[in-house]
Amino acid sequence: MKVDTHPKYEEVTVTCACGATFATRSTLCKDIRIDICSACHPFYTGKQKFVDAAGRVEKFQQKYGGDYFKKPTDKK
Repeated sequence: MKVDTHPKYEEVTVTCACGATFATRSTLCKDIRIDICSACHPFYTGKQKFVDAAGRVEKFQQKYGGDYFKKPTDKK
């Protein structure tokens, strides 16, 4: 068999923007920074959270108004 055909597979620390950290293994061999993890993702937490990437949320709210995400009132 050939020697050194596989990349190094080391333990790295993953750090989320919310501050949560956990250890995993990766061939990247350096610490990883992520935007969303399972501790803050809306699918796992059940809470809606705006993740702003380069001001997109503010741009959307300026374009369509700030009342877009409010619950509609019953008009009868």
